[in-house]
Amino acid sequence: MADFLIHVSVFLIGCGIVFCVIRLVIGRTLVDRIVAVDMLTIIVIVLIALYAHVAGRAAYLDVALVYGLLSFLAVLAIARFIDRGL
Repeated sequence: MADFLIHVSVFLIGCGIVFCVIRLVIGRTLVDRIVAVDMLTIIVIVLIALYAHVAGRAAYLDVALVYGLLSFLAVLAIARFIDRGL
């Protein structure tokens, strides 16, 4: 049963990636594209956490945490960049 749920999770995450890439390509404004990239980073964090569970390696969760912090800082930097109108 657990294997089935992992396969369903991977399928749903893949669907999320497809939708985010579509939004990234078709996004009308810069903000739409930034939100799509931010969502992609969140999906990658979920993939890393899922892989950590499947592989049984808790160290990968640290990688996901650091990646999440870097993603948050990048979105803040981009928001400041847009706010200043540069």
